Amino acid sequence: MVKIDRIELGEFPLLLAPMEDVSDPPFRAVCKEQGADLMFTEFISSEGLIRDAIKSRQKLDIYDYERPIGIQIFGGDEEAMALSAKIIDATQPDLLDINFGCPVKKVVCKGAGAAVLKDVDQMVRLTQACVKATNLPVTVKTRLGWDESTKNIEEVAERLQDVGIKALSIHGRTRTQMYKGEANWELIAKVKNNPRIHIPIFGNGDIDSPQKALAYRDKYGVDGIMIGRAAIGYPWIFREIKHYFQTGEQLPPPTIEERIAACRQHLRGSVLWKGEKLGILEMRRHYSNYLKGLPNIKDFRLKLVTMDNVSDLEAVFQEITSFYSCSENVVPA
Repeated sequence: MVKIDRIELGEFPLLLAPMEDVSDPPFRAVCKEQGADLMFTEFISSEGLIRDAIKSRQKLDIYDYERPIGIQIFGGDEEAMALSAKIIDATQPDLLDINFGCPVKKVVCKGAGAAVLKDVDQMVRLTQACVKATNLPVTVKTRLGWDESTKNIEEVAERLQDVGIKALSIHGRTRTQMYKGEANWELIAKVKNNPRIHIPIFGNGDIDSPQKALAYRDKYGVDGIMIGRAAIGYPWIFREIKHYFQTGEQLPPPTIEERIAACRQHLRGSVLWKGEKLGILEMRRHYSNYLKGLPNIKDFRLKLVTMDNVSDLEAVFQEITSFYSCSENVVPA
């Protein structure tokens, strides 16, 4: 049984990675239904949170059906991180996660996210400030290092564990790699196999199939896997991995009915959470992912990204279902 402090996650948990502009409550609900064991909010700026920025505050929204759920923050100032931890404590998530891995320029330029990888002492101070400020278990998501010459994840893991973190998620790339090249899980395995390390170690990077999830689990010995990009538009990755672990068999791909049901659930959640106008607008970027690979989908997709009310979108969903339910318009395997 893998546990983060007192949170039980099962034998080999599958985690949904926190992704900016993706991991909102409507998206998380779809992934939870398909088997995600632990999820996180989009990352929240500690500076924005203590300034009471509306966007930052909205990202604190969590729901009981999502549990266990972690709220993730980022920042480069100890006082702001500590104050944010206190605010989050009152929101009562299951854990607080710190982002030391985001490679995006606008975050790094503020001395936050992956920028902290250049100063391990600062990373330790920021983490310790959060641990001291909250009663929640604190976890960290990070990368191997800033660049090829500073892959310091083994030192980072030991030092963060020493100041009280309860789990560590490691993306197997450096900041300079961004999302290019192949993730290096060898270093993740070194952290996991370090006899000094007793907290759960979760691996992240390039897991996009049940076969790869099983191979990486067995080869690298991590406590669980965190999945990010592969879940965008394909939340079924969680159930497919779990089924493959249990049976050694690959589930068939989702039917057109399942794809449309996910679109419908995601849209309704988005409208409920953000209001009709913004909910419909922000849902538009998801349709191409949910419907990827369907032949002759272009015209339907164009309708979906131009409709501006729910009833019209529901009518298009019905059109799509009817069209692909015909034998001559089969969904490709």
